[in-house]
Amino acid sequence: MVGRSVAGAVAAATRGLDDAGCETGEVDWLSGGFACDIAFEARDVAAADAAVRARLRSMPVDLAVQPSEGRRKRLLVADMESTIITRELLDEIGCRAGRAQQISTITERAMRGEIDFAGALRERVALLKGAPVALLDAVAGLIELSPGARTLVQTMRAHGAYTVLVSGGFDRFSGRVREACGFDGDRANHLVVADGLIAGTVEEPILDRDGKRAVLEALCDELGLAAAAAAAVGDGANDIAMIVAAGLGVAYRGKPAVKAATRFHIDHTDLTTLLYFQGYRAAEFRG
Repeated sequence: MVGRSVAGAVAAATRGLDDAGCETGEVDWLSGGFACDIAFEARDVAAADAAVRARLRSMPVDLAVQPSEGRRKRLLVADMESTIITRELLDEIGCRAGRAQQISTITERAMRGEIDFAGALRERVALLKGAPVALLDAVAGLIELSPGARTLVQTMRAHGAYTVLVSGGFDRFSGRVREACGFDGDRANHLVVADGLIAGTVEEPILDRDGKRAVLEALCDELGLAAAAAAAVGDGANDIAMIVAAGLGVAYRGKPAVKAATRFHIDHTDLTTLLYFQGYRAAEFRG
């Protein structure tokens, strides 16, 4: 469990485990008063999960009920916009190109899973045709890492994990974020520009929902890992396939469709919670 009210939530979570007929062990504080593990044995883990969540429903606490074995993952695949960074950059480009309302409406529908991501990306980029490339540099200056993002990446790398940024946005931005955060690599779409103007097209194939999952699977093959050894994090419908494929798939401030499809959520705390979910102690953090 991770959150500002964890000290008070421990008793409630323990009562939930009791409700499910579990045998509980000692509380292990990963960060005093903020994050802890409660060891337990259960015949029905799903029932234990439900019982704990029922007891903690009104508390601003993030939790993961999972086996202790294999918690530390060897691969991290992370979405970029509204996950590792705070903004949706295509929306910001649209704002500066005078297309704010049209583009942001399409973005929201795509992130909720109401429309196909690849088609939505093509439609939004077409609206930018003829806009000066200088807009991209202005938007790049707005990039801000989400709280805990650099610590998440640096800590996992320091403990031997391979880390990759996988974005449905543009490589013009993902390279900057890779360097700022310290990822081993990045994958993203390429926005076509010509003669100092945005051409209104994206190079094919578009990195979409299935493409993100394919990146995770290919990296697992390259590294000789099972998908259970991977962690994935994202916020939108475009991330669901890779999140579900990973052993630790986390919805970070997830849209309703994402949260409905995933077991693990970070709603109240920052991205370092993904480290606590893996059993890291605050003293082990880097970055």
